[in-house]
Amino acid sequence: MLWIGRAVLGVVVATALSAGAMAQQTVKIGAIYPLSGNAASAGNYSKAAIELGVDIVNNAHPDLKDLPLAATQGLPGLNGAKIEVVFADNQGTPAAGQNQALRLITEEKVVALLGAYQSGITVTASAMAERHGIPFVTPESVAANLTERGFKWFFRTTPVAGDIAKAYVEFLKQRKTAGAKVETVAIVNENTEYGTSIASVVKDEATKGGFNVALVIPYPANTTDVQPQVLQLKEKNPDVVVFVSYTSDAILYAKTMKDLNYKPAILIADNAGFNDPSFVKTSGALVEGLINRSSFAAGKPGSVSAIINDMFKKKTGVDLDDPSGRGLQGFLTLAEAINRAGSTDPAKIQAALRATDLKANQVVTGYNGVKFDEKGQNTLGSSLLTQMQGGAYVPVWPADKASGEIKLPYKGW
Repeated sequence: MLWIGRAVLGVVVATALSAGAMAQQTVKIGAIYPLSGNAASAGNYSKAAIELGVDIVNNAHPDLKDLPLAATQGLPGLNGAKIEVVFADNQGTPAAGQNQALRLITEEKVVALLGAYQSGITVTASAMAERHGIPFVTPESVAANLTERGFKWFFRTTPVAGDIAKAYVEFLKQRKTAGAKVETVAIVNENTEYGTSIASVVKDEATKGGFNVALVIPYPANTTDVQPQVLQLKEKNPDVVVFVSYTSDAILYAKTMKDLNYKPAILIADNAGFNDPSFVKTSGALVEGLINRSSFAAGKPGSVSAIINDMFKKKTGVDLDDPSGRGLQGFLTLAEAINRAGSTDPAKIQAALRATDLKANQVVTGYNGVKFDEKGQNTLGSSLLTQMQGGAYVPVWPADKASGEIKLPYKGW
């Protein structure tokens, strides 16, 4: 009887320990971002946003009850398991991104990957995930070809290049109808996957929209001198200039345009470097009136986006910017899918991602929701346009998402 009692006690203790272990289980996600290099500022703000997302999921935030997983602690579908994000520095190079993806998969044993900000790095990192059968979610890389590779493990929550280009063209058509001189367009783009893809799509859409794309100026990413490009713009004097640049380049262009006293009537920035908080801080006063695309804007006080923005500002000292907001949304989408999967099995997480159906009130960004097509693209992603006014970006288009009036022509410094 004594032996039987001890055996039963052992089973009870083992069961209790097992249940406790299950309750304390940690789910590992890998996140690959530029934590050094020319886009390090943007990468580190995205890191901070994802860390905020981990806090939202792992701890109870009843004031964010519309967001999936915010009101509870951990992942209810996995007995309250907490999420751990292992960050890796892609150093701004495709090779480093690929190597970090392999390390996170084989050494850290992550169940899914997130990243990698720059489209050219997302190409290589996601290919490694595809090879190993690991779900890869990109919250912010917009190059058109990313969802055209026939991948089964790749998902993208952000609007794509085509959506963005159509928004620019529709905005310019409305400006033309309102009486502005909008005939010629110039595109200035950094020459990696991101810049080249966006420039190509914007050129095609603008041409189809009846505009004359008079100039396309690709330039080497991480350049130290952009005077030739700005002088070329000044000579041709297009009505509209669209910049596709990362942070260090955006800062350099803003300073050089001031030095050379060049101001187009309409200046549009394709997000990225021009939206980086470090750009806003150092160069915002130089680009008053700049039009910039975005998917995030802090809403009315008490709204989910306003509360999230306040939490991020308390953590970092700055407002949540668009790439960081999209990074946060990508993480929350992945976490929600893992919870529905009720498993850390990558195949089950993949299936859950495919079945994602988040509504507009369940997302942080201004998307109409999150729902993936057969290529892994979110069909409900959407963009708005903001304008630099008094050192901050104000939503100005479309009208139903605007909180300020459009002020043109471009003012600059």
